[in-house]
Amino acid sequence: MKNKILTASFLAVTFLAACSGSKNDAVKTESGCTNPVIWADVPDMSMIRHGDNYYMTSTTMHLSPGVPVMKSKDLSNWGIVSYCYDTLATIDQTTLTNGKNTYGKGSWASCIRFVKDKFVVSTFDQVTGKTYFFTTKDIEKGKWERYEFAPSLHDHTVVFEDDGKVYMINGNGKLFIQEIAPDFSGVVPGTQKVLIEDVGLPAGGHDSLMLNGEGSQMFKIDGKYYLFNICWPKGGMRTVLCHRADNLFGHYEGKILLQDQGVAQGGLVNTPDGRWFAYLFGDRGAVGRIPYLVPVEWKDGWPVLGVDGKVPEKLNLPENKSLIPGIVDNDDFSSNKIKLVWQWNHNPENSLWSLQEREGFLRLKTDRIDTLFTQSRNMLTQRTFGPQCSGSICLDASALKDGDIAGLGLLAGQFGYIAVKKENGKNKVIVVNNQPAESEKIGFQHEDATVDFEGNTVYLKADCDFKDRTDKANFFYSTDGNNWTKLGSTLQMVYRLDHFMGQRFALFNYSTLEAGGYADFDWFKISE
Repeated sequence: MKNKILTASFLAVTFLAACSGSKNDAVKTESGCTNPVIWADVPDMSMIRHGDNYYMTSTTMHLSPGVPVMKSKDLSNWGIVSYCYDTLATIDQTTLTNGKNTYGKGSWASCIRFVKDKFVVSTFDQVTGKTYFFTTKDIEKGKWERYEFAPSLHDHTVVFEDDGKVYMINGNGKLFIQEIAPDFSGVVPGTQKVLIEDVGLPAGGHDSLMLNGEGSQMFKIDGKYYLFNICWPKGGMRTVLCHRADNLFGHYEGKILLQDQGVAQGGLVNTPDGRWFAYLFGDRGAVGRIPYLVPVEWKDGWPVLGVDGKVPEKLNLPENKSLIPGIVDNDDFSSNKIKLVWQWNHNPENSLWSLQEREGFLRLKTDRIDTLFTQSRNMLTQRTFGPQCSGSICLDASALKDGDIAGLGLLAGQFGYIAVKKENGKNKVIVVNNQPAESEKIGFQHEDATVDFEGNTVYLKADCDFKDRTDKANFFYSTDGNNWTKLGSTLQMVYRLDHFMGQRFALFNYSTLEAGGYADFDWFKISE
């Protein structure tokens, strides 16, 4: 079948659109790419193809740096290449000051485009109340220019029209469209209007949905506008919706495109040879919201998702290999820069960490008293991953002060950790394991088990099992790095909306009695 070449600038890449009824050879039953494509927390993806490269952005909420840019050459294997910003604001919520935080909030649902000679990424933040644009000519190594304005436009998608005008669609249930100033300085006054009154109507409408139409992503293909959203029918699952129109401002007709395994929210991308895929994600318990690819065929001008309405296990794409080192990675801290796989929990205090003060070690210092793991500053985190994974550290605790707690955590609303605690001048290894009722108490953390040890160097490990949503973790310690002893009870990991993020490995050090101590981390190792 003949493919048509599109030139709509907001697509970020020339799409090769298949004609109505064309066959998409995207499914493979033997070796090849396996769903999920990334078994780790990469929610709210936005994706483009630029030449032979694919670029994807994602939500990272309270973490710093924010809005990761991931690259792939084949849609199957991905690696982080940059971030759009270091921090968005320096306020109590983002610095974990005065008991405040921005868990479950921060920046959500970015949108990536390529316009003329620049990459453009937008996002929004509930705490600052602003919408942000970031632009660069070099997406992998270039500097990002930043633009911001109020208000914060929820779950938006950006449309760059051929006449140079910029539009943003946003909302939940009722979708709005407004023109954005070409210099990204704000909404053009008087331009906001309702685009779709009840976006979930194809799935029953407002009264029959527990989540009505959000996560907007717009695509212009063969002269038509295709708007992707999700909804969640009561008693059902997350569902892919699509609305189509001949004009940006409508009238839009909508239909359900996919209801399977709760895999939803995303959009469309194609390969250089003209095959189409939908990129979506599925909620998979404590590991987080993980990406899937679904083959797309075109019929009567509509994208048809899946194989007989189902998400296939295998795809006709190159085999997806280990997530190491692209998404997660080991670290011996021999570089003078933090690896891209790491993100700080909230804004870091840069004077309190170092890779230079002791060569080959990450040093985490304290300058204040904290009483709760999740409120401690300068916690360095990276993703856990499924179906099973293990993370371990080598820790030198010789410079801890009484009351200091340093170690390896599993960060979430319902958290757990294994750590060295200095008490009356002596070291002991402790496990903190917050069960559901306990972790909901403000400032509570349960010391589940302790063991004394001689010396200052200790090895700590956390094993995670996410297979079939088991969502359990166990903690271990060792004095030689070879013989491991389980300590404490099993942590039941839970995905909760107070953090709205998959479980993360965390390196931390905080003071409960006297500030000024520090912990040295020799290495972090991760394995399947």
